[in-house]
Amino acid sequence: MRSKLFVPGARPELFDKAMAGAADALSLDLEDSVPEAGKAAARVQVAAFLRRDDVAASGRLLIVRSNGAASAHFAADLAAVALPSVWLLNLPKVESAAQVRDAAAALERAEAGNGVTRPIGLLLNIETPRGLRQAAELAAAHPRVAGLQLGLGDLFAPNGIARTAANVHATLFALRMAAAEAGVFACDGAFPDVGDDEGFRAEARMARELGFIGKSCIHPRQVGLANAAFDVSDDAVEEARRIVAAAAAAAAQGRGAFLFEGRMIDLPFLRRAEALLAGASRTRAAS
Repeated sequence: MRSKLFVPGARPELFDKAMAGAADALSLDLEDSVPEAGKAAARVQVAAFLRRDDVAASGRLLIVRSNGAASAHFAADLAAVALPSVWLLNLPKVESAAQVRDAAAALERAEAGNGVTRPIGLLLNIETPRGLRQAAELAAAHPRVAGLQLGLGDLFAPNGIARTAANVHATLFALRMAAAEAGVFACDGAFPDVGDDEGFRAEARMARELGFIGKSCIHPRQVGLANAAFDVSDDAVEEARRIVAAAAAAAAQGRGAFLFEGRMIDLPFLRRAEALLAGASRTRAAS
């Protein structure tokens, strides 16, 4: 999931355009991009799109960002969009493990009501100080949690924190360590200045170097930038294959650590190579 494009749920004319684009994942938004008066209509429009036969058969990685679990819209959101075509529910402003468990239980009930047999995962938005402080606990709160997503705008702006490289790096690192502790992926949040390609690239490079799987996009022009930043080169994939093969040969000889092209390889480096291969396989299957 190198790129995850937000698509406003109140703009159905954009749905098919987004499907035809190059984003690895589409995140249909029922929360911040939809005004209060338009919530019900957006929910109906998103649900109708997700129920279309061509959408369900597309194999695209489809995500829905619901309204918050404490909002008056949450139950209706789940009843409408807990559908077989949805892979992840993006839950905003998560701050407690109890909130995660309650949301998972509500999602399970909605799936049962809609005849969904493949469990929908949870992508938790970390966008408050409390959420960031408890991110590892939140990620481990329920088996449905697949990943954590950073929301720098909500985290920084209300608290007077400048979006400098140092502040961004510190926050990315904290979130990545929380995700690593829980064994889930970390996805970077959106970059607000659509015209600042270099600013987007700088944050994406930082996230890539910290082990994030991809970055959110708020405009189609950012998708190519994210794909380029998080793409895995053919050379890197081939090296990972050689490492995995060398590890198998070493294990057959009873060795857990071994020299590979002048470098010592042990379990952490092997796991990294395996993860790289798995990610490249998913990305190329989706493209």
